[in-house]
Amino acid sequence: MTTNALLDAVCASVETLAPHLLEVQRDVHAHPELSRGELRTTALVERRLREAGIAVTTLPVSGLVADLGAEQPAYRVALRADLDALPVSERTGLTWSSTTEGICHACGHDVHVAAVLGAGLALKEHEDGLRERGIGVRLLFQPAEEVIPGGAVDLIAAGALDGVDAVFAVHCDPTIDAGSVGLREGPITAAADRVTVHLNGRGGHTSRPHLTEDLTFALAKVVTELPAVLSRRLDPRTAFALVWGEVHAGQAANVIPPSGTAAGTLRMLDATAWTTIGPLLSEAVQHVVAPYAVTAVLEHVQGVPPVVNDVAAIDVLRQATEGSGMTVVGTPQSLGGEDFAWYLRRVPGAMARLGTRTPGGRTYDLHQGDLVVDETSVAHGARLLAGAVVAGVVKSSAERTVADR
Repeated sequence: MTTNALLDAVCASVETLAPHLLEVQRDVHAHPELSRGELRTTALVERRLREAGIAVTTLPVSGLVADLGAEQPAYRVALRADLDALPVSERTGLTWSSTTEGICHACGHDVHVAAVLGAGLALKEHEDGLRERGIGVRLLFQPAEEVIPGGAVDLIAAGALDGVDAVFAVHCDPTIDAGSVGLREGPITAAADRVTVHLNGRGGHTSRPHLTEDLTFALAKVVTELPAVLSRRLDPRTAFALVWGEVHAGQAANVIPPSGTAAGTLRMLDATAWTTIGPLLSEAVQHVVAPYAVTAVLEHVQGVPPVVNDVAAIDVLRQATEGSGMTVVGTPQSLGGEDFAWYLRRVPGAMARLGTRTPGGRTYDLHQGDLVVDETSVAHGARLLAGAVVAGVVKSSAERTVADR
């Protein structure tokens, strides 16, 4: 069987599996679980894989690794899905919407799970073809992508990348039409850190602010002035964004509180600046609050570096996209963070943006409770990822041929 014929056969298997994959996606969507608590989701995936005869190794809490194809491969490809949902209330009104109050799959990880599962099940049906070519496939069902530190660190520590030559993933993109795949060589996401500033001071009555250390006013200055200070201390080409998601201080309108907190994310496109930002951030916080005599404690947790797509891996995804009947579109680098970046610091690979917008339909935003994906994107994602394994056969074989010469 030629590689093109194998790709066609795998894509046909995905189409046969499509109703089953949609059932899985809806099930996962209806039962979302937060980071490192994805027990039901892990069990569901494990059961489906074992039923297909695929070897599974579960992680201590949640998540799993599965292997198929050649047992001693000349080339092993890993496909990664993330399992966790977000602490966001769903507002879609779908009949399979979240059954867990305050938690939903607002980032499309349910689609990622079904897509990687579908790719694995389809490839299993053509395992003989993979073995003939010396290709191994490893499925990574990762917990805790949405937190810092993310579950990628857990899988790497557990040896999930041992013997892996390339790794691929998809991320839902509701700005791209279903049936299209966004590809970009080089950086496709940004570095992302968690920043929390804790303030403490002498509180008091709002009628006598001069007798207090007006913490609420100082906290407002942190929220507005810290990003401004950084904008004049960082090279503009770092393209940074410090955005606050939580601000807490006080419980009564006429009381200046003794403590308060602002928490947010610091994102930047420049990986070098990301490694050196810590001292500048700390210095800037202290300068902002100094006039108000409050005490400031900075909690800066480095999160993830940018996802940097390997050029050769993008070529594989391009072949897989076009070979499976989908359309390649360009996509810009975003300020979103993704712990898939840690895998790419170990082995070459790439992340593709999987179109989830119904053509002609509404454009949604990620991390919002009203996110709705076009359901055809599940099969599209499975075809793309399975196709990346088959397309990788061509490239790896060619490289081995050149090496043999």
